[in-house]
Amino acid sequence: MSTNRRQFLVVAGLTGFGLAGAGKLLSERVNSADDEKAAGTSAGKENLAAAVVIPKTKLLQRFAVIADTGSSTKNQYAVGRAMTEYHKQHPFDTVVMVGDNIYNNGEISKIKAAFEIPYADLLQRKVKFYAALGNHDVRTDNGDRQVEYAQFNMQGKHYYTHGRGDVQFFVLETSSIVDPQSPTRAKQLEWLDRELTASKAKWKIVYGHHNLYSAGRYPDNAVMKKDVAPILKKHKVRLWINGHDHNYQRWAPIDGTTYLVCGGGGATLYPILQPDRAAFAQSVHSFGIVEVYQDQILLTGIDSTGKIIDRGLVNLT
Repeated sequence: MSTNRRQFLVVAGLTGFGLAGAGKLLSERVNSADDEKAAGTSAGKENLAAAVVIPKTKLLQRFAVIADTGSSTKNQYAVGRAMTEYHKQHPFDTVVMVGDNIYNNGEISKIKAAFEIPYADLLQRKVKFYAALGNHDVRTDNGDRQVEYAQFNMQGKHYYTHGRGDVQFFVLETSSIVDPQSPTRAKQLEWLDRELTASKAKWKIVYGHHNLYSAGRYPDNAVMKKDVAPILKKHKVRLWINGHDHNYQRWAPIDGTTYLVCGGGGATLYPILQPDRAAFAQSVHSFGIVEVYQDQILLTGIDSTGKIIDRGLVNLT
């Protein structure tokens, strides 16, 4: 293992779970480093180069990210526990859910096992979840029962915006976008363009279930790249978040936008097939932490045992 990689892991441990956990984290990551390539893991070109420097400007907001969660399995529950433990040390008031909230067909009858139990501690701590619909979610009643579910905070809409101050989120229902025959497809794209134009927020963050780019099971989505990417570029959206591919991926910016995949929320994992395409990629049950500062965003990937697996920065300009 290189000296740079050891330095990165020390920084990740110290800034993540504190001094007590740093030694354990470093030991485990050193012991497993030789197995990363065999496991289909990208060690991360940026991480190998140097440790990430934590921004020193004012923290505007910290939120968590999960997707492909609603499997009601031990893996989903483990991710939920890891999120709670992280929250105890680094509180966040928002969780972004990026689709496939209930498997297999979005049945609201499964909401207790798929959502209310695994995230009970966070819900009791008044953390608010803001959901997007995934392709599994729209299989039953077009996802309408989830849209109406109060704790998903979807404002009764399939696509909507939320946020505060300098941070605004734009939530898409991408199953309609990837379907050329969808009657709401053009309307939703027009809505996104219009809302981004009207926004005065410094940071505009867009999320939806389907990927534009992927180093995993799903290929790059030609429809999303053709119709969504130009809107992101036009409005200088610096961060896009999706699920769909059941793994964790952080991409270097493409036309100014960093693409983050947080699909390891509990469902069966998918392999990383092209690790060199992403700045970092790993097939692991996990969640993301996004910390928005004045001029940078710090992205942190954390696995279901609480170990930091990745860190990267997004620049405003």
